[in-house]
Amino acid sequence: MITALGRTVITFLNYLGEVARLAEEIVHSVFVSKIRWRLLLQQIYEIGTRSQLVVMVTGAFTGAVFAAQLFFQLRNFSMETTVGSVTAVAIFRELGPALSALMVAGRVGAAIAAEIGTMKVTEQVDALRALGVHPVDYLVVPRALAMMISMPLLVLEACMLALVACYLVSVQTLGVAEAPFLRNLEHWVGLEDIYKAIIKAFVFGVIIVLVACHQGLKTSNGAAGVGRAPTEAVVISSLSILVSNFVLTFALEVLFPVDK
Repeated sequence: MITALGRTVITFLNYLGEVARLAEEIVHSVFVSKIRWRLLLQQIYEIGTRSQLVVMVTGAFTGAVFAAQLFFQLRNFSMETTVGSVTAVAIFRELGPALSALMVAGRVGAAIAAEIGTMKVTEQVDALRALGVHPVDYLVVPRALAMMISMPLLVLEACMLALVACYLVSVQTLGVAEAPFLRNLEHWVGLEDIYKAIIKAFVFGVIIVLVACHQGLKTSNGAAGVGRAPTEAVVISSLSILVSNFVLTFALEVLFPVDK
């Protein structure tokens, strides 16, 4: 049992070291090497623009369902006008960033791992090295920068649509009074909530791209390895998002304390 536990800990620490080394290479490449703007714009389109639909649907229906459930419970205490403010706080601080990141991890993280993994097993990565092109500069940096740019925008888009859906369900469908609904929303939701959503989105984006690119670059064993890489990328990044979300919740509460 001790041997198995020790092996697990060593494997985990080794994995963290490999990911940290990849992050170091990305930072070094951003500040030292030339940024390939054409690849960057292409990845912004692939990661950001093509992920909008899934993020929009996730945000809208999360806000709608959350508002409906809150209304059914709060009306028992005659507090249904607070549905908007409670939904907005939950969306901006937790549900919006976390659910959007999980959806992007499933769509984009798997695609990145599969694409880079295929290039690795077909020796295209080795061909880049033979041509004097660093794989991290060419494959990883454009995807990393695109994810850092796109993820906060996607999360804000999801949060905005969630608020719109909350308004439509609460005011237009369930009959909540509009004036107190908007007044409570304005009072209880501030810029610090938006800041928290943006910071979480940026961190989650970094996690997704690091895990996906690392899984792709270490792919081996041909088609079987390419099949495992996307699955492992999605599982690891999803678990990392959930764990880091818990840590960030406490850290951001210290950085942006609630004072209403």
